Amino acid sequence: MTGTAPLPHGSVVAVVVTRHRREQLVDSLAAMAKQTHPIAHLVVVDNGPDEPAREVVEACGIPATWLPSWRNLGGAGGFALGMLHAIALGAEWIWLGDDDGRAADETVLATLVDVAQRRMLSAASPVVVDAADPERLAFAVRRGFTWNRSRSALAADPSVVDGELLPGIAAFFNGALFRAGTLEVIGVPDLRLFVRGDEVELHRRLARSRLAFGTVLTAAYLHPRGTDDLKPMLGGRLHAQHPDDAVKRYYTYRNRGYLVSRPGMRRVGLLEVPRFAWYFLVTRRDPRGFAEWVRLVRQGRAERFDRF
Repeated sequence: MTGTAPLPHGSVVAVVVTRHRREQLVDSLAAMAKQTHPIAHLVVVDNGPDEPAREVVEACGIPATWLPSWRNLGGAGGFALGMLHAIALGAEWIWLGDDDGRAADETVLATLVDVAQRRMLSAASPVVVDAADPERLAFAVRRGFTWNRSRSALAADPSVVDGELLPGIAAFFNGALFRAGTLEVIGVPDLRLFVRGDEVELHRRLARSRLAFGTVLTAAYLHPRGTDDLKPMLGGRLHAQHPDDAVKRYYTYRNRGYLVSRPGMRRVGLLEVPRFAWYFLVTRRDPRGFAEWVRLVRQGRAERFDRF
């Protein structure tokens, strides 16, 4: 724990959210401890203290605070709590990490700080790559009607600046670096979303703020590949996000309904109905699935955020 004095000027505080993933957390925190740019403090929000990660946190080699939550706050609430705690400690920079991901090398944080300072960015994200194949992206990045699935494809985007920055695009909960002042403008993740869509909603707010941010192509964050929920349609030319798990499906569609009703995403929402109607009624021949999708999207639009 820290004392009552604030952290020194320019301090970086790392924030990690975990739940029942001690083994992965060990690797994540070990990668943080090896960073060439110093981390002044680490905040770990533990959403599953019935299987506590306290020993892992205390053994990581970084001055740390373990914050147990006996009510599972999800990723949204966990990061909100951790980010607010980091601001209260006096952090100037806040570095976010998930428990099942890790920095690809010891220079990731130094690279993010350098680019953010030189280019006066409010937030800077590394490229999130597949831990099993670092040339592939862990999550495909859509640019217009094109889905980029590799680092090389992302680097070839015409909007890339000086070979190091893709402006206006970022993945926040896997290695992104924020200025503390940025969060005073855009806020922290919305607890109501719990999981699924919380990162997209924060991205929406940052984009609308007109603050400068982007993905730093010279830094990478390793994460398990996350494309299982994307189901192909029209011969693979389009995809629909359809989790097989009922809990994930509930939060995905309910939160998406809320998201596409917000300023900045309403045009996207206009495309959702024909795309999912085709997916459920033509590709899957599943009218009950489409009815479930409609019900959950309407629930989100009405801001009824009941837990599953």
